[in-house]
Amino acid sequence: MPLCVFDISDDGTTTVPEDTQLTGPARYRWWHFDMADPALAPWLAEHLPEIPAGALLQPETRPRCDEYEDGLILNLRGINLNEGQQADQMVSVRMWVTDAVVITVRMRRVFAIDELRALAAQSNAPPRPSAFLEALVSRLTARVQIEVARLADRTAFYETDLEDLSTPPPKDLPVTRRSTIKLERYLAPQRSALERLADLDLPLIPNVDSMKLRELANRTAIVVEELDALQERIVTVQDEHDNQVAQRQARHGYVLSIAAAVFLPLGFLTGLFGVNVGGMPGVDDPRAFAVLCLAMVGLAALMLAVLKWLRWL
Repeated sequence: MPLCVFDISDDGTTTVPEDTQLTGPARYRWWHFDMADPALAPWLAEHLPEIPAGALLQPETRPRCDEYEDGLILNLRGINLNEGQQADQMVSVRMWVTDAVVITVRMRRVFAIDELRALAAQSNAPPRPSAFLEALVSRLTARVQIEVARLADRTAFYETDLEDLSTPPPKDLPVTRRSTIKLERYLAPQRSALERLADLDLPLIPNVDSMKLRELANRTAIVVEELDALQERIVTVQDEHDNQVAQRQARHGYVLSIAAAVFLPLGFLTGLFGVNVGGMPGVDDPRAFAVLCLAMVGLAALMLAVLKWLRWL
């Protein structure tokens, strides 16, 4: 039924239990489940109180940290590294933690959990539940920092591109902006959850692990602040591109207006002399066309001079 289960001793060594009891003889027992397992709900109903069991089965979650009797209900989010899925579609880890048992439930694969599972298989697991939390949060936070650094590098590239006025707006600029918004949506409450976790005064979390959790909460707060700054920088880049487009359009419209001002009287003259009625001057004079052309060139030059004098050019 579980994806894995380990009895973990004080020195980090592990054994795989043969019984199905919630706890074992070691320092603590770690259960890891897939939420799609149909046997999970009955097992939780049998072994856990109603509220923690319901929290582990919720299909939609947000980061939280709540005390319940002698344990913790903890939901955290991590970067989605599953193939073919977007990183900002963050994966969730649902947890119930006491001094004797850690239960984790996933809906999609969580690579940070897989790393801890590999360590446990090598008898190198975190030696106590609070250390398990610290190891998990550390891995989740490190992956978040890498993703936010990638978004920051991309934003810096957009800002550098602004120096070249001929560069069109990057096509993936809206995608980057949406990614920062999605990440902040989950990481802002995760910062609050981690700060609450670090401030809990429980025997479950000794001071040595509490200080590490507080540092991880601080790193998450820095990430959230960086996401806020990235959103503002991306909006600034988009506004600058919009201004450049507006300036180019205004320039083009200005040039067309000047051309219209110059050619309007010329169009009037050509229309007037193109009237096919009797009495038109120069109809029988072979020099009339050349005179008309020269007059139009002179008129165009006069119009340009007037526009220059009016400072329209």
